Formats: sequence, structure tokens, C-alpha cells
Amino acid sequence: MRVRTWTGLVGAVVTAGVLVGAGALPWVAALDAAWRVVQDHQGPLSTTTVAEVTEQPLSGVTRVLAADGSLITDFYDRDRVPVTADQIAPVMGTALVDVEDARFYSHGGVDPIGTLRALVADVSSGGAAQGGSTLTQQLVKQTLLQDATTTAGQEAATADTVARKITEARLALAVDAQLTKSQILTRYLNTVYFGHGAYGVQAAAQTYFSVDASGLSTLQAATLAGLVQNPSADDPIDHPDAAQARRDVVLQRMHGQGDLSDADLAADTAAPVTTAPGPDLPQGCAQAVVGGFFCDYARQYLTGTLGLTDQQLDQGGLTIRTTLDPTVQRSGDAAVVKTVAADSPLAAVYDVVQPGTGHVLGMSVNRTFGCNGDDCTSVDLPTAAARGSGSTYKLFTAAYALQHGYTASFTQTTSSPYTSTVYKENGGTRGAPYVVENASTHYPETLDLADALVMSSNTFFVGLEDHLGSVEGPVREAQQLGLASLTDDQAQQMVDGEQGSFTLGPIGTSPLDLTDSYATVFSGGTQCDPTPVTAVTGPDGAPVTGPDGAVLDTGDHCTADALPAPVANTLAQVMRGDVQSDIGTAGRARIPGYDVAGKTGTAQHNYSIAFVGSTPQYTAGVMVFNPDEDVDVGGYGGDKGARIWHDAMAPVLEQTPSTSFPPADRSVLGVPDGGDCPFTEGDLTLVC
Repeated sequence: MRVRTWTGLVGAVVTAGVLVGAGALPWVAALDAAWRVVQDHQGPLSTTTVAEVTEQPLSGVTRVLAADGSLITDFYDRDRVPVTADQIAPVMGTALVDVEDARFYSHGGVDPIGTLRALVADVSSGGAAQGGSTLTQQLVKQTLLQDATTTAGQEAATADTVARKITEARLALAVDAQLTKSQILTRYLNTVYFGHGAYGVQAAAQTYFSVDASGLSTLQAATLAGLVQNPSADDPIDHPDAAQARRDVVLQRMHGQGDLSDADLAADTAAPVTTAPGPDLPQGCAQAVVGGFFCDYARQYLTGTLGLTDQQLDQGGLTIRTTLDPTVQRSGDAAVVKTVAADSPLAAVYDVVQPGTGHVLGMSVNRTFGCNGDDCTSVDLPTAAARGSGSTYKLFTAAYALQHGYTASFTQTTSSPYTSTVYKENGGTRGAPYVVENASTHYPETLDLADALVMSSNTFFVGLEDHLGSVEGPVREAQQLGLASLTDDQAQQMVDGEQGSFTLGPIGTSPLDLTDSYATVFSGGTQCDPTPVTAVTGPDGAPVTGPDGAVLDTGDHCTADALPAPVANTLAQVMRGDVQSDIGTAGRARIPGYDVAGKTGTAQHNYSIAFVGSTPQYTAGVMVFNPDEDVDVGGYGGDKGARIWHDAMAPVLEQTPSTSFPPADRSVLGVPDGGDCPFTEGDLTLVC
């Protein structure tokens, strides 16, 4: 390792004959003494501080990509994309060295000639030490300034004091001893601020000229090299005349150093400064190109489930590949505002999950994520358990019953209103009995389970709970299928309180979790946790590891047979009737030529409406509610909910081959083996 001392630099200056005359030598002696005093006071250099400059990875832009590789947004504190030496046009380094530090390749990190000349001039005049900084010293200063997290740290990095300059010089010597000139120059070009929000030469090349750093021309390189001293005043976009004057200074220096011919100098200085500004990088989820709510959900997943830090996301230069399908997302975005206007107090939420993987394909809301003036929406409405989802919970009661001795043919007669023989109005085992009625008078009193689910009979399902004798089975079934917003505490309260209203969905429900639980049924019984991320890689392309050193787990998390396949497939066939038969409640969701199954829900007092529909490839849930207060939202799940689902899914299915749900199981349906399947719902014959 090369060791350089301030005394050695003084000797070099004297030897060079720069400081001549008896009057200069006392200043040299005084400065050498000052160096020793400050060095003794400061003590040894911190290896941590040196490592900040030589080893610490430079912060970079994290790219968040959709499933097709298109950009969703970028996460970053600073717009910087570190590049290697061979990704920077050689003329860029030449221009910078010629104008900022012509002796860069011959000095040892501190230029004794320039530094002592500046120190002598400034100290003799009574001012603070100014000027004379090498590129290595500038790199030290820029690094300490950009790494400072407090005002005091920033002030210390830029203080106009001899002590600060000497510390900077000491660090520069240490840096030069550890890195090659090429490494120092490359790190400088990746670190320095070029103005207009661009840190580093790659960001600057894109910001001002829409080219990569490797493609910079002489004129462009000279313009950028001229920016580092005063990036605001010499900004070629905002101040082209000042930029041209500064650029020409750089070109003159390049000519003076023999790096630009007479002819090129004449031609280049005659040319005006021209820019081709690149687009601003989106920053964060509020500026997402697509899927702002999905973006926020993915970020929470990255920090919460996967354990990354905000610093890693904003500075790590990662590449995050997500499950978002831009076609699904944009179609949902258009559908929600078509039915519920963007300025409505009602929130229309639409989530899409892929059955069998849990991949979240889209999250649409009739709002813009972030702030629009004083109107801010930062709550992730697609995941928040804000309101109940009504009769969608009947699925959980049906799924449990079909696994415990009941079939889809199970028939009972329930009047409307119906008085429960088990459950009480306020829960528990005492008090007035629980009385429930249907939404209208068109419900037959006698129904089988399949038709009751399709027609959404309240009285039938409370009667079914009476037969079961407890709500515990349906409650645990909901959790088993993936309704994570039903917490263990809530579940236990429903069970302990014998809340017969459970099957009517009064509990605050996450739209995403509701959709995911239905996807379990439509996948054939495989429950998968919702996931928005499929890969996280670092700047080098390698998978990112967590605190434990293991590669982040971005795989699917699925449980096979969470619902037995015969039951799942039978329920899917039954729920086709809700959309495709004349007795169903969701006919508005019908898309000719495609198998669509689903279930509607309307919460008490119409405080929210819901519809979850599915094809074999896509399960999508809709909820409409007022997130700020309990109000009648108007309509019902088969109206706004089904219309949003139809309008969002129809354009997607036009690009998707039609497939069918697996046949129902005869034993689960409760029909005899052999012959044609006689099971019908209204005018629809089920496949079995």
C-alpha cells in the first residue's frame, strides 16, 4: 500500500519550485505544522469512513416490474443507476479530468501544487481554505455529504475550515492508496450530482440527452463535465446559454491537454447546446405507471412478509418482478369508474387472483392512489377489512356442510321470517331467538342447498346452521379456505358467542382475502396465500438474501386439498347457476361463451355490496362501500358488483381461450351414479 504524508507533499511542492522566495517558505512551514496539529487532534482515520468511499455500494434505483416485464414504478431516494467503467464513454472521463483535475493520473489523491497554492493564497488573505480539490477529494466530499443523515453531518461535510479540508485530504490519500485511478474515476462519475435530480453519469445522460452513458458524444460529455461545479446555474435545459459557456470552457481545457484537435475545437464551440430530455422516472406508488394500489400492497409485502427494509427498496438498485397483469389491471380500472364515478364517496374495489397460485393479477379502485390536491387516498382499500360482504359467507357454510354429511340435494323448508331454533338475537344461549328474513318474497320456502346458494336464501342458511348446531364449523372453514381477514380472535368471538348471523357476512372483510378464499374453491381445492412478488434480484442480477442469509422466499405458498376436490368442483358447478341460470342473482356478470361462477352479497342495511365471480383462470372480487361512514350504497351485489365484474373481465376473456370447470361429484350433489346428470338449477343443467 502506498503511504503518503503531508510533509511529502510539501517537499514535492518545494522541489517543483512552485513556492519560490523566502516569503513563501514560512507559510509552508506553518501549514505543515497545522497539518500535524490537526492530524494529532483527529487521530487515526476511521476505516469505516474510508470504506464509505471505497467499498460502500452506491444507492441505485429499484425497478418494480409487472409480470410482462413492463415498468410499474421505481423506488429511490436518488435517481442513480450505477454503471461500470466499460459502460461509460471514454470521452466522459477525459472531459471531466481535463476540466477538474488535469494532474489526476500523476498525483496521489491530493494535488500538492494546486492545494498548497490555494491554501497559501487563502490563509495569507485571512480567509478559509478554498479550491485546489482533486477528483478524489471531491469524491470524498460528495460521499460524506450524500451519506450524511443529519443537518450537522451535512454541514460538517461542507464546512469551509482548514480542519475539514485536511480531513478530506487525508481521506483522499487513503482512497488513492486503495483504489486504482479507473476505479476512482468510475466511482466519482457514479456518485456526483449533475443537477435536475440526476445522480451519476447514467442518470444524467438519460435526463439531459436520452442516451446511455456509453453513448455520450464529445459535446454531451463536455456539457456534463461542466455541470459538476454548479449544476443548477449551468443546467442545459433551464439555462442553455450558461451551459454553453461552461461547456466551451471544458472544450478549451480538453484542447489544452491535447485531447481535442484545433478543428474539433472550432466545430464544437460553434455548436449550440442541445438537449433531448428523457422522461422523469416515476417515484413511488403515487407515481406508478399502472396499479398504484397494487404497488403499495407489493411494497408492504416486501417489507412485511419478505423482511426487506425501506432503505433496501429505496437505495438498493433492486429489480422486483411482480404478478401484476397490466391488461387485467387497466381493464379493472376502467370498469370500476364506469359504474361508480371517481368523485363518488363510494369506493368500488376490484381484486383479481389466479386460482391455484395465489398470484394477485390486479387491484383496481375508483380512486387514484396518493394525493390529488387535498384529496388523499393512501389506505390500501383492496386489502382493508372495512365492511362486511354479506351473503358471500354462505359459501363457507355450504362448504363445511358438504364435508359433514350434507349434499347439494339436502332440502329443508324455512319460512320468511325464520326463527332460529339454536341461535339468539344477540348471540349466546339466552335471550330472544335470532329471527331472519329473505331480501324479498320471491324465495320458495322449500329449497335444496344448491338452489338456496344460487338464490341466496337467508332463511335456508340460518336453518342449515341450526342443523349444524354451531357456527364453529363454517367459521373455521372460512379460515381454512383463506379468509385471513377473519382473525383468530374474531373467529373465537363468533364461536363463543354462537353468532348465527355469521353466514350472512356481517364481519369487516378484506376484498382481497375474500377473493382469495373463493379462488380456493375455483382452483379445485388448493388454497394459496395471495402473493404479489415472484422475484427480487440485486444490481448484479443475483437473488437477494434476507437477514438470515437465505434467498428471499418469493415462491407460491399453497396447500393442496384445503377443500376436497369433489366438494370444490361441485361448488364451482353449483355457483355457475348464480351467473348462468335464470334463478341466479348475478346474471349481469354473464359473459356468453365462458364458464362463469360466483356468489353475490349484500350487507345489512346495504352498507356494502359484493360479488365474487370466477372463470377457471381468474377469480375476481368486487366490493362497493363508503370507507368513511355507514351509508346505504344502493343496489345489491348482483347489480353494481356484477356489472363491474362483467365490464372488467369481458375484455380480458376476449384474449383468453374458453375453458370449463371440472364436473361436479355425484355423491356431493346427492344424485345416483350412472346415466345423465339430472341436476339442474333453473334452466341450467350442471356438469357432473
